[in-house]
Amino acid sequence: MARYIGPKTRIARKFNDPIFGPDKSFERRKYAPGQHGNSRRRKKQSEYGIQLQEKQKAKYTYGILERQFRNLFEKATSRSGITGEVLLQLCEARLDNTVYRMGIAGGRPAARQLVSHRHITVNGEIVNIPSYSLRPGDVVSIREKSKSLEVILEALSSNANSYSWIEWNADIVEGKFTGYPERSEIPENINEQLIVELYSK
Repeated sequence: MARYIGPKTRIARKFNDPIFGPDKSFERRKYAPGQHGNSRRRKKQSEYGIQLQEKQKAKYTYGILERQFRNLFEKATSRSGITGEVLLQLCEARLDNTVYRMGIAGGRPAARQLVSHRHITVNGEIVNIPSYSLRPGDVVSIREKSKSLEVILEALSSNANSYSWIEWNADIVEGKFTGYPERSEIPENINEQLIVELYSK
């Protein structure tokens, strides 16, 4: 299996950023993992190393593999606007990410699993492709038979987030992807310009 399924805190400590959400273990040890993680004498990173780390951080954050991420970047370069911002907008428009943002799942891996297992519909049709790119106006909902799933009910009950580019209707348990978010609205701590510089070499 290509996706990373190991300890998430280890990856968060690698980037010195809780990219997978609140983590008590990360708060206890915010330095890099490994025997020398807390050493004061750290090797100075090269410009390339900094850019590569930012790309890896974005990939881990959104759960995207290298080829998919490269394809998203090429798609972003062909569109009008600032390439880095468009790249993050395309990441946000993925179905698995939107399911997570709507609060239907507790995390992106859980959202990806719900989509893959055919629990999610887009405009009334079942879509089981996590990387499916939503367009403004698309309506995302839970399949009728899946609305009573405990994992979904638990996620919905604990969700307190709201985003300007998503209209959520709790009464009918469905949400609308209203448009691509502005960069200032995306909460992820990613320096997208470094990713653009890396791919542009």
